[in-house]
Amino acid sequence: MKTILYATDFSRQAVAALRLAYLMSENFNCKLIVMHVFSIPITLSTVSVSHINKEKRLLSENHSKLRDYCTRYLGEIRESSNIDFVVEENVSITDGIIGKAIEFDADLITVGTKGASAIKEFLLGSTTKGLIKKASCTVLSVPEMSRTDSFKTMVYATDFEQADIFAIKKLEIIASIFDAQIRIVHISSKEEYAGDQQMEWFKGMLQQNVRYGKITFDLIFSDQIFEELNGYLDKSEANLLAMLERKDNSFLQRYLRKDLVQKMVSNIAIPLLSFNTAGL
Repeated sequence: MKTILYATDFSRQAVAALRLAYLMSENFNCKLIVMHVFSIPITLSTVSVSHINKEKRLLSENHSKLRDYCTRYLGEIRESSNIDFVVEENVSITDGIIGKAIEFDADLITVGTKGASAIKEFLLGSTTKGLIKKASCTVLSVPEMSRTDSFKTMVYATDFEQADIFAIKKLEIIASIFDAQIRIVHISSKEEYAGDQQMEWFKGMLQQNVRYGKITFDLIFSDQIFEELNGYLDKSEANLLAMLERKDNSFLQRYLRKDLVQKMVSNIAIPLLSFNTAGL
C-alpha cells in the first residue's frame, strides 16, 4: 500500500477514521492524504468575481482548519511526516473524494460514519454509499465509536465467488501488518444447494492463491442471514468486517432485501472494509 486518502467533514464522528488512517499509514510507511471537500452556494457562483474570491478564501481557511483538526486529534504534525493536506471545491462530496483518489492513485479511501453501525451507514449514508459503489479502490468506513488500536480478528463474508479470492489477497496484506486472524464465513439459507461442497472448493482455491497462515473457515446455515452475521461478529470478537461490493448484488444487499427494516436494528461498531470488483 502506497497511498491512503482520508476525507473529513471536521466532525467528531470522523475522528476514529482519522486515527485509523494515520495508524495504517504509519504501519505501511505510506503517504497519507488528508482532505476536505466544500461547496459554494450556487447563488454566489453566478457572479464570477465573487465566486473566485470566495473560493480562494475558503480554500485557505479550510486548509488551515484541516491542519488544526489533525493537530487536535493526532498531536503536532512533524514537517517530516508523510502527510499532505488537500482541500477541494466540489458540489458533490463523493465525486470530489473520488477525483482526488484517482489523482493520487490512492489504494484506500477512509471515511468516518455517523452512528454506531458500519452496516447501517453503508446502507443509508449517501457519501459512504456513493464511495463504496463508485470508487475503484478499497473503501474503509469507520464508525465513530470504533476502537482503532487493535485488529486481532478480521471477518470476511464470502459468497464463494472468484473475485472473493482477489479481495482476500488484499485483506491479507492488511492483516499481516497487524498479525491478525482472518475468519472467512459464509452464511447461507437452508435452501442453498451444496454449501459444504462450495466451501471445500473455495478453500482449495484460496489455499492455491493465499499463503497467509492465520485463516479459518466457517459455514453457517440459517434463514436469518443478517442476525446470524451480527452474532458471528460478536462471538468472534471481530475488529473489522470485510466484504466485496458487487453491482447491486453484494453479500449484504442480497440478503438484507428480505427483511430490511428489522435488520436495521443492528448495532455493529466496527469498521467496514469494502472491496470493489472494479479495483481487483
